[in-house]
Amino acid sequence: MNAKLRGKRIAVLLTEGFEQIEMTSPREALEKAGAEVEIVSPAGETVRAWDLTKWGKTFQVDVLLKRASPDEYDALMLPGGVMNPDKLRLDKRAVEFVRAFFDDGKPVAAICHAPWTLIEADVVRGRRLTSWPSLRTDLTNAGAEWVDEQVVVDDRLVTSRKPADLPAFNRKIIEKFAGAYAQKELVTVEGVPPLASSGAAYP
Repeated sequence: MNAKLRGKRIAVLLTEGFEQIEMTSPREALEKAGAEVEIVSPAGETVRAWDLTKWGKTFQVDVLLKRASPDEYDALMLPGGVMNPDKLRLDKRAVEFVRAFFDDGKPVAAICHAPWTLIEADVVRGRRLTSWPSLRTDLTNAGAEWVDEQVVVDDRLVTSRKPADLPAFNRKIIEKFAGAYAQKELVTVEGVPPLASSGAAYP
């Protein structure tokens, strides 16, 4: 097992209708890198996935959103699917949960339609990112620079467009999550105040 993320706890925020492969593939990659990955959801004890053109598997929810605290996690991953982020952006608690990671300068990864929730959290303005193509106008209107690229990194935010991008997305989130933790440990050891959320990107 790769130990880059050993001891790190990652939240995966989702609800009914998330794209199945956009959760299972990154989760597997993060766990292989040593991270503890937990599904956080407002849906209840279980949640159904969408599998490309039909309903997919049902997954166990690890932590109900109403009981989850961003302070207990080191990073956040947001899978896409059309229904999933459309429901999350109407959930005040979900939006606040997402915003807290940006406020605290923690790494966030989002793929496909997931940036809809980022728009609602008002964290895309001035950022460069990608998504499923149909979100281009929404993101541009929210103040983001949208680009059609496989994977995009803006400071601590990693975004990708679709399931076909998952291999690159998975590699990049592990790289950036591990880099963020290494930098955090470095500034702590040296006694330097942590970087502000609007500061320089982690390596």
